[in-house]
Amino acid sequence: MQPAGNQAAPASDYYCMQCPRFREAISARLDGEPLGMPARELDEHLAGCSGCAAWADDAELVTRRARLVPSPVVPDLTAAVLAALPRELPGTPAAARDRLLGTTLRVALVVVAAAQAALSWPALLSGSGTMSAPVHMAHESGAWNLAVAAGLVAVAAAPRLAAGALPFVGSLAVLLVPVTLGDLAAGHVPVDRAGNHLLLIAGTVLVAAVAWRGTRRGAARAAGRRRVAA
Repeated sequence: MQPAGNQAAPASDYYCMQCPRFREAISARLDGEPLGMPARELDEHLAGCSGCAAWADDAELVTRRARLVPSPVVPDLTAAVLAALPRELPGTPAAARDRLLGTTLRVALVVVAAAQAALSWPALLSGSGTMSAPVHMAHESGAWNLAVAAGLVAVAAAPRLAAGALPFVGSLAVLLVPVTLGDLAAGHVPVDRAGNHLLLIAGTVLVAAVAWRGTRRGAARAAGRRRVAA
């Protein structure tokens, strides 16, 4: 008996409701994956369902076209990647020399800082050793020298701080050199006292060397990233 209206027969409705799982099996077959059902069951459904049969034909055509489409041309980045690699790889003699130089600079900074701190202790603790200067001025000079020593130790422990410390110790050294030379010429400072300032100059040179190494490495890494991006 035909139901009223345009509603299809119940048996046909039930049959069509099974199509999604059969179409999943069709897709799995095209991809070479497990069907999730017996192959005979799928074939019987395709033989009796024109909609799924047409869907299978279309899916096969799309899959075939996708597999036959030429792959896009990929640029050869081998040269760019190799050029971006650091020249001084770990384990090479050049890298070993670079590490040795870095360690030497850091050890030298610690040695200079220790000497600078040793000079500051007499003035800081007893107020002596500063050419009969007032006690507070002696303490102030000792605290300043000890602070410089602490800054050198900080750069030795964390070389990345060198670029930030350089303007301060550099400015102090640049200003102190002409002042000390003028005082020496005028006889206002003994030679041994003026010689103590060589520690500050040595520390400034070492900090500048550490900062330059850090800048050079940063520039090399940035250049490598630009070459890879290009």
